[in-house]
Amino acid sequence: MLLSDFDYSLPPEFIASRPLVERDASRMMLVDRGAQRFEDREFLELPQILRAGDLLVFNNTKVFPARLLGRRRGKNAQQIGKHNRALREFLTAEVELMLTRQESEEVWQGLVHPGRKVRLGETLVFGEGELEAEVLSRGEYGARRVRLSARKGSIDDAIERLGHVPLPPYIHRPDEPEDRETYQTVYAKVRGAVAAPTAGFHFTGRVFEALRARGVETCEITLHVGLGTFQPVRSERVEKHVMEPERFEISSAAANAINRALDEGRRVVAMGTTSVRALEYSASESAGRIAPGRGEANLFIYPGFKFQVAGALLTNFHLPRSTLLMLVCAVTGRELTLRAYRHAVDERYRFYSYGDCMLIV
Repeated sequence: MLLSDFDYSLPPEFIASRPLVERDASRMMLVDRGAQRFEDREFLELPQILRAGDLLVFNNTKVFPARLLGRRRGKNAQQIGKHNRALREFLTAEVELMLTRQESEEVWQGLVHPGRKVRLGETLVFGEGELEAEVLSRGEYGARRVRLSARKGSIDDAIERLGHVPLPPYIHRPDEPEDRETYQTVYAKVRGAVAAPTAGFHFTGRVFEALRARGVETCEITLHVGLGTFQPVRSERVEKHVMEPERFEISSAAANAINRALDEGRRVVAMGTTSVRALEYSASESAGRIAPGRGEANLFIYPGFKFQVAGALLTNFHLPRSTLLMLVCAVTGRELTLRAYRHAVDERYRFYSYGDCMLIV
C-alpha cells in the first residue's frame, strides 16, 4: 500500500483548536460497516445506540506536562567570556524538549527542537535552573536521550511546575491553563502519556450514568501514548513503517471482563485507537486471549489486519497519512472510511483532538 492511499483534503478552519464548553455536546458520525453507510448523530445518543451487554474498554492514561521550554547551556558555555558575546548567545539559545518516554527516575527519551543543533554532552536548562537535562545520546529527527536533574525536590514535581501541556502541533496556539483539564479525559488516572486518548474527551458523568442504565459494561486498561504519536510515516510504502513501542498495563479484573465478554459473544467496543492497540497486541501475544500484566505494544495496524478483540470502535477524526487513519481504515475499510471523511468535511465536522467523533459498528 502507498502512503498516498491514505490522503484526504481538509480545510484548516475545520481543525478544532479548543474544546466545546460541554464535553458531551459533540457530533458523532455513526458508521455501519455491514450496511456500508453512515449517518449524522449526536454523541449523547451513544448509550441508546449501543447494545445492553456491550463492554466498553477505556484507556485511563493521564497526560503530564511533557513539553519543556528552556535554553541551551552548551558544553563549554561556562568558559566563554563576555568578549565572545555572539558565541555565548548561540550556546544559550532557546530550545524545546518534549519528553516522550521514561526509562528510569532520571533518564528519559525525548524530542528536541531545533534538533540538529543540540549536541551530545550539552545541558538544557529550564526555569531558573530548577530543572536540567544532560544530553546522553542522539537519534534521528531530533530524538535525544537525556538525564534530568532537579535543583530542589523531585524531578516529577519540577516537570509539573515547569512543563506545558503537549498540545498536538496542528493546534496553532500556545497551551493555556485550561488545557491541563480539557486535554485530559475525566477518567484519567495513571500518569505517563504525552498525548491524550482523545476519543475519551466526550465522556461525562451523565453519559456514564446513561451507559449503566442501558446495561453497558465498562472496564479500564492503560496505554501510555508516546513517541509514535509524533512520528509521521516517512516511507512511501506503508508496510515499511515501524511503530515505536508504547507501555501498557492490563489488570486481572480488566482481562477477566474482556475474556468473559468474548466467551459470551458480547461485543467489545474500544474507546479510541490506543485501546485497540493494547487489546490487539495482547491478543496477538496470547493466542487471542487477553492476558493480565505489563508490556510494550508496537503493533502497526493497517488494512488487512485481522482483529481478534475489538468489535466496534469510537474514535475522533485523524490526520491524513497517519498511522491512526490507517488503523481506522483497517477497521472500516479504506473506501468507506475516506467516503465518511469526505462527508464529515462537507458537513463541517470538527476535526482532530478537540473535535467530533465517529462510532464504527
